[in-house]
Amino acid sequence: MKTKLNSKTVIFFLVAFLSLSFSVKETKACEIEFEITDNKKEVYNIGDVVVIKVNVVLTHRSCPIAMKQTKFTMKGLKVVATTEWKQLSTMVWERKLKMQVTGTKDGKLVVNAIRTCDKDGGFGSLILNSKPKK
Repeated sequence: MKTKLNSKTVIFFLVAFLSLSFSVKETKACEIEFEITDNKKEVYNIGDVVVIKVNVVLTHRSCPIAMKQTKFTMKGLKVVATTEWKQLSTMVWERKLKMQVTGTKDGKLVVNAIRTCDKDGGFGSLILNSKPKK
């Protein structure tokens, strides 16, 4: 009787392990990260220029969406210049944005990058502080 209990226990844990191993996990198709590479400050003034590096890491091997289809939205900033997307490795892309602070009434500057596809796409956001616009 004890042998049957042990084998039933082993089978139970084996089935539980396998079902957890093959369960569906939510993954994003890409991760988007921002880094300030030039003129990093705690608080920006209207007219300041900042250079922001955007890195996109694709987590699926075959992405149906081209990198230039990445959409950028911003609040309190305007684009002065950009670089083309540069492929750093098989799944990593980089682009630099040179932006000028135009300001907001609440002093929050926001840059969003959005990639939309059937694999959940990706989203990244950078929030900076500025002196409020009068």
